Amino acid sequence: MADEATATLDKKAKDTGKVSDKAAAKDDVEVVEKKPKRKIKRLVKFGRVYIKAGFNNTLLTATDPDGNVLARSSAGGSGFKGAKKSTPYAAQVAAERLAEKLEQFGMQHVQVFLKGVGPGREQGIRGLAKNFDVDLIVDRTALPHNGCRPKKRRRV
Repeated sequence: MADEATATLDKKAKDTGKVSDKAAAKDDVEVVEKKPKRKIKRLVKFGRVYIKAGFNNTLLTATDPDGNVLARSSAGGSGFKGAKKSTPYAAQVAAERLAEKLEQFGMQHVQVFLKGVGPGREQGIRGLAKNFDVDLIVDRTALPHNGCRPKKRRRV
């Protein structure tokens, strides 16, 4: 009975040129298939890798020469938890994982910029040197020129 009512409304709407909301909703439904978005990988032969070696973790970020981030990796993201994140081996594994990600871009030469005094400094570079030609190593660790005033001495 409801179908008959909408059918009569549709006939009246066609005659008058006005379309009811129900009729418009039925006719305008289209099935749209979503295609997964695919990133277009570009060819980057030269790049930069920034290594931040903290006391608790080692972070690696790879960019193209303009500074656009291509890939990142970290010791924590490589499956290490707690105190194991701050080991040289964890930094090496993170660097190797970053190298695997950068193979998609066809990278061959890297410039390495270090920051921090953590245990993953040297091994991060060695992990990258297995797969790439390291052209330049720059240490950008911030050094205070007598910096902030220290805390007052403890009296026990």
